[in-house]
Amino acid sequence: MSHKYLTLNERNKIEVLHKEGYSSRRISKILGFHHSTISRELKRYEDNYKAETANKDYKSKALLKGRKTKINNRLKKSIVEKLNSKWSPEQISVTVLKGVVCFKTIYNWLYSGAIKFEISKLRRKGKSRKIKETRGRFNIGTSIRKRPKMIKKRLEFGHWELDTVVSSRGKSKGCLATFVEMKSRFYIALPMEDRSKDSMLEAVKKLIKALPKYALKSFTSDRGKEFACYKEIEDMGIEFYFADPYSAWQRGTNENSNGLLREYYPKKTDLAKIDIEELIKNIMELNNRPRKCLNYQTPFEIFMHELSLE
Repeated sequence: MSHKYLTLNERNKIEVLHKEGYSSRRISKILGFHHSTISRELKRYEDNYKAETANKDYKSKALLKGRKTKINNRLKKSIVEKLNSKWSPEQISVTVLKGVVCFKTIYNWLYSGAIKFEISKLRRKGKSRKIKETRGRFNIGTSIRKRPKMIKKRLEFGHWELDTVVSSRGKSKGCLATFVEMKSRFYIALPMEDRSKDSMLEAVKKLIKALPKYALKSFTSDRGKEFACYKEIEDMGIEFYFADPYSAWQRGTNENSNGLLREYYPKKTDLAKIDIEELIKNIMELNNRPRKCLNYQTPFEIFMHELSLE
């Protein structure tokens, strides 16, 4: 037979043949099932076998099969709360719900509708192609190829990647200077009036004023025109390195963090008009999200721990 279970049509045949006095072995040969299957089917109802009754009993029992879902209102509330804070199902499953539910189950609940949450709001998976930028660049400064290898390996605290997040072209000059500490993945975004070297230098000075000197050992950026202030920054005692052209992967931590920030401020957002308090709240939310690369600790936890060591 091409299927495993008896159908209603086959049960009707069993009922007729059984009433005609056929044995279970003979019925099994006629229908093509193992004789024990027919024998068990008939024994459930002794001599009063009815195909429709047997089929209804089978369907009702089938509903009770399989592993029972563990979802309840408490779990739903906890999961939706973290999803609204832009946590991924994996981050939820290995932290606040560790040992309770796996991330695949959370995805199953989301796609089955067991948890009411807009699927399009889930964090993106995979990478999308981006058009290369053709903004102003310069070709001086220290290349990333001369940067000590221990910086890339994230063995020491205090090394940062820099970039800018901009408004839609032609809409506004407003942008954000973004900084991410490589070891902890701690992320900072500061508003700038425009993408000029003076605005970037002002943002860097704010960062220097807010953090101790040992927390600012080196910067790595692309060769955007706003980083033409690198010499002034080096004069402040911070080493400055430049990534190769069109090599965003050399500053992957910052690129990824900027992508997370874009979930709050899509590309059509006028960054000159965003609320500063809301920006601070969103940045704190990002820094308090557990990261797989940090063994599911948060950037904030690692950053504060490193500060406390000095």
